[in-house]
Amino acid sequence: MPSSLSERLSAAREQFLSAGQVDADTVRRSILASWWRSRTWNIAADHVEVPYVKDPDLDIPLIRSAAPVLDRLQDQLNDLAVSVVLTDHTGLVLDRRTQDGALERQLDRVQLAPGFSYAEEHVGTNGIGTALEGRQPAAVFGHEHYAERLEALGCAGVPITHPVSGQVLGLLDLTCWRRDASPLLMILAKATAQDIKKELTLQVGMRELSLFSEYLRACRRGQGIVLAVNNDLVMLNEHARQQLSPEDQAALLTRSAELLTSGHDSLSTMNLPSGAQARLSCTPVSSEAGRAGGIVRARLIRQAELCTAAAPVVPLPGVVGSGALWQRACHLLSELAREREWTFVEGEAGTGKLAMLRAVHGLLFGSRPWAVLDFTGRPSPPDWLPELRQALRARRGTLVLRHLDRLPPRYHDLLARLLGNEQRHGRWGPWVVATLGEAGHEELAPDLLRRFAASVSVPPLRHHIDDIRELVPFLLAKLSQGTDLGAAPATVQLLLRTRWPGNVAQLEQVLRKVVHSRRSGVIEPEHLPPECRTTTSRVLTPLEAMERDTIVRCLLDAENNKSKAAKALGMSRATIYRKIREYGIAIPGQH
Repeated sequence: MPSSLSERLSAAREQFLSAGQVDADTVRRSILASWWRSRTWNIAADHVEVPYVKDPDLDIPLIRSAAPVLDRLQDQLNDLAVSVVLTDHTGLVLDRRTQDGALERQLDRVQLAPGFSYAEEHVGTNGIGTALEGRQPAAVFGHEHYAERLEALGCAGVPITHPVSGQVLGLLDLTCWRRDASPLLMILAKATAQDIKKELTLQVGMRELSLFSEYLRACRRGQGIVLAVNNDLVMLNEHARQQLSPEDQAALLTRSAELLTSGHDSLSTMNLPSGAQARLSCTPVSSEAGRAGGIVRARLIRQAELCTAAAPVVPLPGVVGSGALWQRACHLLSELAREREWTFVEGEAGTGKLAMLRAVHGLLFGSRPWAVLDFTGRPSPPDWLPELRQALRARRGTLVLRHLDRLPPRYHDLLARLLGNEQRHGRWGPWVVATLGEAGHEELAPDLLRRFAASVSVPPLRHHIDDIRELVPFLLAKLSQGTDLGAAPATVQLLLRTRWPGNVAQLEQVLRKVVHSRRSGVIEPEHLPPECRTTTSRVLTPLEAMERDTIVRCLLDAENNKSKAAKALGMSRATIYRKIREYGIAIPGQH
């Protein structure tokens, strides 16, 4: 770059940083657009401080495909002062190869090293982050960098896309001293990125061939429903198309993808939108190129002949929800109660199993006895045996054995004998139901399992998320004792975007916190507690929840300025960025 142009560019950058104005003829449009984004993100121009991720995942197709290409390039560059950098799709540096000692020390000083993120939102204008932001090749030389500590460098970055989906998987960057930079840097970067993409194509072919082979093998073994699933491919056999409606197929695929993320063989039972119930067996498939997806075998254990359309709305007292899966569970449980079939009610914690049972009891049995025997923390028979015997003597009532899967196995046979005696002699005794966690029946002894003729799965809130529109006013009326308290549409939208790993119980707890501080009026998004600003799919420990809440409050106070929030918390920017990722913190409406 001619020194005169370099001097003009340096002056233009100083003018932009001080006054927000610049001569557009001096600065390339793509660089100027990046400067404005960097300014919006409040990037520091006088130093480089980027978040760090300890032990990033390197067992990914991108790394495996790029390794031989980078090895060849490293040999070709010999002792040239050029660094080869590979990042993931967020700008996190996964690999760096530098044979020049002076350049390597400079890159260490500016934290362009494995584990550090060079996303534009952290560093400002640079060859990695700017290329990823624009999803196209980008070269940044000298004073075009937003951070002044990068001015001695020139870099060219080229995004690497998936050969099938087109999704950006990562980026190949070549960095050298500014004085050595030339158009050849970008030409070499593009050629190298293309070579990596070719290797990816071979790897993808190997994975899909492995998946296809396992799919054909599964289809030959039996006549049931077989699916093959990975991030880019879905295959269904003819039985799946014939036996499953499009809605059932979509629900089955969603559940299969959830199960396959564990990386282990798994079994599961699920209710389908049509009213059928399916037993799933999921087997991950791997190849020499890495994880290839998975094979799902499904068997319908309850057909949907009587209810091929949407489930009839069951007006149960004290519960709301019109989602297909929720209504299906209500309808089935009501039918089983009318027949007085002893039943397992399964589902994740907080889904509303006990509330549904109480509502069915109120609808069908009215003032008849209602008893709940909770096995949580009551392992010894002297703690629950008298209560059980008294409840079994109740005529035409309901007995709920809550959290039956928490009863120690050594007492399963004793309980099975007591229940067996009731089934033989207690014709007019109570309707007995047992609540279990998801797949909790697998923990029970066979003799105890035989006492219950049917099972009903209560869906997690994320599977009937639209019911939040009904649950919010219902729960607010209950918690505020009828006062005039409602939720703004933006608030409901934020609640719809939340993952709710704790299900309806978590939603009720959130609204309870709001009602505690606000008795009437309209609940706006800013009135919601910090957990509604996160997208984590797991239930946090109390200590983690306190830390998350504190970070969210500081981010809100700082208008989402991570540097200010980190300073207020007494932590580094790297730490706060890591915590934001861990907890899935998002501040809607803030930039």
